[in-house]
Amino acid sequence: MSRILIVAKRVLTQLRHDKRLLGLSVMAPLLIIYLLEIFFDTMPKGFNNARYIMPITAFMVHFLAFLLCAIVLVQERSAGTLERMFINGFRRIEIIGGYVLGYILLATFQAVIALAEALWLFDLSYAWGDLALLFGVIWLLAITSVMLGMFISTFARHEGQVFPFIPLIILPSVFLSGLLINPEQLPTWANWLGHAFPLFYANDAIQEIIGKTPSSSVIWTNIVILLGYGLFLLTLASRTLKDVE
Repeated sequence: MSRILIVAKRVLTQLRHDKRLLGLSVMAPLLIIYLLEIFFDTMPKGFNNARYIMPITAFMVHFLAFLLCAIVLVQERSAGTLERMFINGFRRIEIIGGYVLGYILLATFQAVIALAEALWLFDLSYAWGDLALLFGVIWLLAITSVMLGMFISTFARHEGQVFPFIPLIILPSVFLSGLLINPEQLPTWANWLGHAFPLFYANDAIQEIIGKTPSSSVIWTNIVILLGYGLFLLTLASRTLKDVE
């Protein structure tokens, strides 16, 4: 555990010194949600924008956490940082665990500010219990996104090799997770494929929380699946990270 904390401390120190990256990571979700508010203002009267606001907010956090972690870990490999860690006796699970712990803090902050801005801009009001569940789902999705970024980065040797994975992960998530349309309207194979993406379970939980008759069993089932998804990705990333870079 001490070595995981050492790696996490290094990640946080690196983020603190890279003010441009840190600033963009914070400002990007705020700007995108503001543009989303402008877009929804153009919708005809009676349009149910509440059905999309929270899921899209969750998606923004998901996308940014995934992209940031995938690229940064590849940069660490290119700079030889991972190789030095292996030489100094760090194990794969310690390295991945440290990076995940470090970036979870940034992802948590992104989830807080994104949720707060969406509630403020769109003048949304939820009971405290529902608000806590919404934050919990978005936070778990952010953590899962960090681990997904870590897993994808283990297959890339430089930043350019990360970019082909972005549309392969993000676009199917948008179209097949229920973010835009009800998954039951999709062909059966597409509906099943959507279950392979963490955004599917986050969106399902969010739709239940903001619905008129929420089902607590559906909400908690999706939360448990998200948690299991993240742990599975953490295990995969620790196994696929090469000992020799």
